[in-house]
Amino acid sequence: MKLLLINGPNLNLLGVREPQKYGSTTLVDIEEELVRAASKEGVKLECYQSNHEGEIIDKIQSALGNYDGIIINAGGFTHTSIAIRDAIAAVNIPAVEVHMTNIHSREEFRHTSMISGVSIGQVVGFGAKSYEYALDGLIWHLKKIKDIDLQV
Repeated sequence: MKLLLINGPNLNLLGVREPQKYGSTTLVDIEEELVRAASKEGVKLECYQSNHEGEIIDKIQSALGNYDGIIINAGGFTHTSIAIRDAIAAVNIPAVEVHMTNIHSREEFRHTSMISGVSIGQVVGFGAKSYEYALDGLIWHLKKIKDIDLQV
C-alpha cells in the first residue's frame, strides 16, 4: 500500500508559525513520525509540501495510478480552492482531510471546507496527532475496502 501526504501553504513554517496555535513540532518532525508509523503497518508514505495551488493540483493528479490514498492538509486553500477539490474528485483516490486546529471553532471563513465533500473523512483539532489519526483512519479504510483482515 502506498500513500501520499500533501501539505499546503505555510505548513513548512510549523514550529515557528503561531506556536500558541500549532505548537513547536515542525513539519519535518510530523513527516518523519508518519513515515515511521506507516512503515510499521507495511505502508509506504511519500510526503509533499507546496505553497502553490497549481503544484498541489499537479501532485494530486500525479497520484492517479501511483497511490492508494491521500492525506491532505491544504492549509488556507481548504477554504478557497475549488480546483484542489476538483482534482481530488477527478483522481477518485480515497482522501482524508487533516487540520491541526479545529477549523470549526476558528474564524467564520474557516468553517467551510471545499475538500470535505470529496474526502472519506476529516480529522481536526488534535495538533500534530491529527496527522496520526488521519493515517490510521486511511489505512483502516483502505484495508476495509480491499477486504484485508483488519487488526484493530
